[in-house]
Amino acid sequence: MDTVRVEARIAPDTLAAEEPLEIRVGGEALAVTMRTPGDDLDLAIGFLLTEGVIHQSSDVVTAKLCAGDEEPNSYNVVDVRLSPHIPAPATQQAARNFYTTSSCGICGKASIDAVRTRSPFDVAGDPLKVEPEVLAALPDALRQHQRAFETTGGLHAAGLFTPDGDLVCLREDIGRHNAVDKVIGWAVRQERLPLSNHLLMVSGRASFELCQKAWMAGLPLLAAVSAPSTLAVDLATEAGLTLVGFLRGPTFNVYSAPHRLTGVPPLPSRR
Repeated sequence: MDTVRVEARIAPDTLAAEEPLEIRVGGEALAVTMRTPGDDLDLAIGFLLTEGVIHQSSDVVTAKLCAGDEEPNSYNVVDVRLSPHIPAPATQQAARNFYTTSSCGICGKASIDAVRTRSPFDVAGDPLKVEPEVLAALPDALRQHQRAFETTGGLHAAGLFTPDGDLVCLREDIGRHNAVDKVIGWAVRQERLPLSNHLLMVSGRASFELCQKAWMAGLPLLAAVSAPSTLAVDLATEAGLTLVGFLRGPTFNVYSAPHRLTGVPPLPSRR
């Protein structure tokens, strides 16, 4: 009979932080998301951009961390004041509960049509070209810059890269969608939108929501180390967004708009 030997030891462990962040617009609560603290202003502005509330940096007058109601106060509130010409988002919509977990950024949407937020940017016409060898090197480049993951092993990452594979911005969070919103929020604050001729690399899978966020920021290519969903492929195809999945070392799958990858043949027509 085989035996199993178990050795127990007590030792400290570093865990990924997860706390709620309340996003307010003009003092009115709009959303609560579970996130890893850090880059909270970027997260809030990125969220507003990818939800279609704002479209550029000039749409925001101020964004500041505020004290909440909890004790001791951890300042888990961001209040954003919009420019006078930007309509305030409806906070009492029955169709949407603006509470998001760290694993889902569109929980509570009433229908798929409600999340097909139209981007003001022409992603389909973006002339981005990327060498497959550059694409294959991105997972290692992303991993090498994940400082928080190195100590906790529990955080996702999103990295903004140039066509040559140079890292422009990286953000980590316990939620994939939060990491992406942090990158996009940074780009908004830096007045870099649209993010044409750039690509986004994410850890984990490529979901519908991540494709939507990429489209809203004007990104022509989204790559993920894991699988996409059917809705992600549908939305990427509709937007003209190049969607890459299972990017692990020298191999990857291309699900839409393969013309941006040199040497990759066209996809067969979908019926």
